Amino acid sequence: MFSFFKKKKIVAHLKLSGVIGNVGKFKQGIDFAGQEELIKKAFSLKKAAYVAISVNSPGGSPVQSHLIYSYIRNLAQKNKKKVIVFAEDVAASGGYLISCAGDEIYANSSSIIGSIGVIYSSFGFTELIKKIGVERRVHTAGKNKSTLDPFLEEKNDDIDRLKKIQLDLHKDFINVVENSRGNKLKKTEVELFSGEFWSGRKAKDLGLIDGIGNADEILKEKFGENVVIKKFEKSKGWLSQKLSSSNNQVDQIVNILDERSIWQRYGF
Repeated sequence: MFSFFKKKKIVAHLKLSGVIGNVGKFKQGIDFAGQEELIKKAFSLKKAAYVAISVNSPGGSPVQSHLIYSYIRNLAQKNKKKVIVFAEDVAASGGYLISCAGDEIYANSSSIIGSIGVIYSSFGFTELIKKIGVERRVHTAGKNKSTLDPFLEEKNDDIDRLKKIQLDLHKDFINVVENSRGNKLKKTEVELFSGEFWSGRKAKDLGLIDGIGNADEILKEKFGENVVIKKFEKSKGWLSQKLSSSNNQVDQIVNILDERSIWQRYGF
């Protein structure tokens, strides 16, 4: 008889989608500066004991990934709120690092999860410029300033320096995963930190996520059918819309290819 007066559970829900970092002419990727205010608002919802975050990202900048991860964890502790993360199509590389900010992580059985590694990719054009008769001229102050210039021959010293930096970044990534997942990680012959990625179902077996399911069903299962989900979404400003609509076709194509090249690592 008193069910009408029972308090409804309230959950704040925000979505982080896209390549991590400043991508394209109008910086449309996920970065800390662009998401800070939205994340803060979600954690400021006083009546919500939980914040749900949907993540759909193939990764990108390790710095921006760490900044967003740390900010979420700091706000969760400060506001005494639990965080539930829902991986959508992809939560890989930096996308998975951000997901580790969750006290619990869920995904679809077909989601792509993992890719706990660091990558650097480029091209070498030395033979091409020789063929077309172009002479490369580089003048630097500092002998390593032209490290990994794609128009110069690769040097073993440059590669060694790059590898050392990558190992440092990889170690930081591993520390985040181990601190977040703790004893949930399963000890198997599978090398979790090799850069490999898995389906959501396999990721659950490995302990990288806690369960299978989408945000709507999991939140209703946890908090009841009458749970109130307060969505926090970043609106696109009038100026941004006008600039995007007036953007020339070449810029649009470059922006699309820039993002697409990162998404396609995972078959999308």
